[in-house]
Formats: sequence, C-alpha cells, structure tokens
Amino acid sequence: MQPLPSTVSFLQALRRRFGWNFGQWLHAWAYIRFPYTYIALATGAHPLCRRWPKRRHLERPRRTGVLGRAFADGYHGKVILPPAARRLVTLEKPLHLPRLETVLPYPRARDLILEHPDHLVLLDCPCRSARSNPCLPLDVCIIVGEPFASFVADHHPRRSRRVSPEEALAVLSACRQRGNVHHAFFKEAMLGRFYAICNCCPCCCGALQAWRRGIPMLAPSGYRPRIEDAACRGCGTCRARCPCGAIDLKEGRARLNPGRCLGCGLCTEACPAGAIHLERAPETGDPLDLPLAGRSDRQPPVHGPGLPGIPRQRENHRRRG
Repeated sequence: MQPLPSTVSFLQALRRRFGWNFGQWLHAWAYIRFPYTYIALATGAHPLCRRWPKRRHLERPRRTGVLGRAFADGYHGKVILPPAARRLVTLEKPLHLPRLETVLPYPRARDLILEHPDHLVLLDCPCRSARSNPCLPLDVCIIVGEPFASFVADHHPRRSRRVSPEEALAVLSACRQRGNVHHAFFKEAMLGRFYAICNCCPCCCGALQAWRRGIPMLAPSGYRPRIEDAACRGCGTCRARCPCGAIDLKEGRARLNPGRCLGCGLCTEACPAGAIHLERAPETGDPLDLPLAGRSDRQPPVHGPGLPGIPRQRENHRRRG
C-alpha cells in the first residue's frame, strides 16, 4: 500500500529538519496524526490521566517546575491581533522569518516559515474536543501552509476541511465576535515553526489555562490596554470580556493587572465608553506584525473610540458543566 503524498512530504520535511532522529520523528508523528489524544493527555482531560496525573503539563499548579518550562519552550503560542491574523491567512507568497527572538521569548520553535501559505485547512479544535461540554463551534483551528495542511486534511477527513482565504477570514471574524483570542502556534515537533492559528476561548483552551496557572506557554501580543479613568464608567464590561482575568473594578473604575494581561485587545473592543486603547508595551516583546516585518518603526493598529460590547452568543458558546 502506497503512502499518501502528504505523508511522504511530511516525512521528507522531518528528515530535512531533524535528520534521522527517531525521537523527533515519533513525537511529530504522534502529535499531527493523533492530536486529539495528544492534547487530551496534555490537558488532563483523557481518562488515562487519572492514573498518570504527573504528566498533565497544562494543568500544573502555579509553581512551575523544569518540566513545565521545558514543555512550554517547545510548544507555545503568540497572541496576535486581528490584523496579523488576517494577514496570515491571506498571504499569497512564501514567507521566511526565522528565529524571531524579539517576538517569541523561547529557545526553540520560533521560525515563521510558510510554504504554500494559501493552503488552509479548518480543523476541529483538539482542546474543545477534549472537553465533556465544549464551547461551540468546534471547527475554529486554521492549519496554515505545507506540509501541515495536506497531512491534516488527508488524515482527519471527518474533522477537517479545506477552506479558502475568504472562508478563513469569516472564521476569524466570527471567533472574534464570540470573544476568542487569536494565537499563532509554534511547536518544535512541527519543524520548529509556525503551523496554525487557534481561536481560543478561556473555557476550553489548554494554553490559556496554562497561562493562568503560571506556565509560560503564551507570549503576549506586544501591546497593552491603557484605561482612561476619566472616561471609564465602571460598568464591568471589560472585566467580563477579558479571557485572562487581568481587569478588576476598584473604586468604580477598571484597573489592569499587567502581569496577567496578554494584550489581546478584546477589552478595547468591548468597552462601550471607548475608555480603553491599546498601546505598545516593549517590555512584553515585539508584536508579530507581518505587514511591518523587518521595519523598526512599528506602530500599533488604529483603534477607534471603542466598539459597542458584543454579547457572548450563548447558543454557540456553551460553558463546561
């Protein structure tokens, strides 16, 4: 029986990247071929975790040990704002941005190399699928470029489908309205580079839960919200919208906890008074701003005086029981 062309392409890419390192090959194969089992084990949602509790990488307590940090070094995400997410799914030419040291503070898996960037596959989210009562819809993960897109489409036909850039943009827009955070994900086993945009909810996402538990699995966007006291009404809309629990209400005004904030910008869009604006936060690293890649005069995206709060769509956003 002949292997699928996508399998051959993926194995050839592994050989170019890792040589004949069987451990790396096995890790990569297990992750991309069985992502639902892999993520369920990592988040502690798999039944085997009842007998194997010490391996729940993403459900560890706040005391982060060597294991947690080593795991995050090779498997992590970068929070990106909608303009960057849209750019990633509308690229028409290959992109080569290796070793993004100022963007991703990890020693491994930080190359943004896109081959056939117009090859896009929509995949059921492994994090949501692992939950007993997941947020809906499930198909919110966008696999970008080769050799990943074809492999996923061929080996997960019931959980994935090929999409056009226009369809991918519609998914991004709908996810943003539901209050999801755009993450560009990188993994050492995935050739040490970017391979997917995940649209994550705090209810199901293992990476967001790991962040709240002190595991440095996510890199902030490079921006931070600034709250104008004079304009703030103290309505609490921003606090309800924040996926990181980074905003509190004190003395009738919203207050930001910078240590918890990932700079996703959802609070700026939700504030009905237009009291919150994003500004650059150099101490959190550079943004993954593709249109301005390679330039030193990066500017934050323009945000208006604040968009009306968008209520969560309960029919499509169920919380876990």
